Amino acid sequence: MEPKKNPKADLTTNSSLYFVIGLFAVMLFTYVAFEWKTYDEVNDYDISMNVDDLLDEEVPMTEQIKTPPPPPPPAAPEIIEVVEDEEEVEETVIESTETSQEEEIVEVEDVVVEEVEEDVDVPFAVIEDVPIFPGCESAPDKRACFNEMIQKHIGKNFRYPEIAQEMGVQGRVSVMFVIQKDGSIGNIRMRGPDKNLEAEAARIIGKLPKMTPGKQRGRAVRVPFSIPINFKLQ
Repeated sequence: MEPKKNPKADLTTNSSLYFVIGLFAVMLFTYVAFEWKTYDEVNDYDISMNVDDLLDEEVPMTEQIKTPPPPPPPAAPEIIEVVEDEEEVEETVIESTETSQEEEIVEVEDVVVEEVEEDVDVPFAVIEDVPIFPGCESAPDKRACFNEMIQKHIGKNFRYPEIAQEMGVQGRVSVMFVIQKDGSIGNIRMRGPDKNLEAEAARIIGKLPKMTPGKQRGRAVRVPFSIPINFKLQ
C-alpha cells in the first residue's frame, strides 16, 4: 500500500534543525538584551578663559601733577652804617700776651693735692685691724675675742617673743650689720622665717656697744659683719 502523503509535504522532516536555530536566536537575543548599555547624554562646554583677551586690556594712564616748591624767601638787605668823618671812632687796642724780659717771673709753689677719702667696705674676715669690742683691748687674739663677746652679748640680751611662742614659730635669723668708721652699728638687715623673730634679732644687734673701728692700711673703714641667731622652742 503506498503512502498517501507526499514526502516533500512532510513538515516534521527538519523540525529539530529549526528548533535548534530558533533556540540559538532566542539565546542570542537574550544575551544582547542583557549586555546592551545606555549612556546619559554628555554636553561638552568650553570653560577655558581666554587670558590673552584680559591681558590686552588697556590700562588708562594717570598723570601725576607735581606742585612746584615755593620760592625761597628774599634775603634780608644788609644794614650799612655810614660814619661821618667828623665823628671819632674808637680803635680797639689788642694787647700782646707775650712777656717781656723786664717782667718778673713769679715762682709757683708745689700744689698739694688733697686725697679724698672714699668709703670702703672691708669684710671682717680679711681686714688687717679688726674692730675691737669693749673689753678686748688687751686680748692677744682680738678677732677671737670679738666673736666671743658677740656671742655673750646675744645670750645676755636674748628674749624669745611671746607671740612667736604662742604660734610655735622657731628657726634661724641671719643678721647682717656694718661697724661704721666711728665704731657705731648701722645698716642692720635681717632674714628669717618670721617677722617677730627678725624684730627681736634687730633689737639685740641694736644694743651692741660702740667699738673701736676697724682699720685697713692705718685708715678707719667700714666693716660688714654677719651672724646667725637661732630661735628654738624648748
